Amino acid sequence: MSTKRIQDVLAAHNDSLLALPGVVGTAIGLCDGSPCIRIFVADAAAAQRTRVPDRLEGYVVRVEVQPPLRALPGD
Repeated sequence: MSTKRIQDVLAAHNDSLLALPGVVGTAIGLCDGSPCIRIFVADAAAAQRTRVPDRLEGYVVRVEVQPPLRALPGD
């Protein structure tokens, strides 16, 4: 496990992660009950071709497909 806080690890790598093709976002979450870094990609094809490491400074990294966000109609 890293000696750095997960927030600091994500902050240090966030720009380079977002620069990867297909990556649309990052977050901190829980994976199997432990803090992890979540990388959101635009679609399954992006998940296959994006080269995201399995770990960053000791923290598990998980890639997830993020469906497109849509605005809800107003009242």
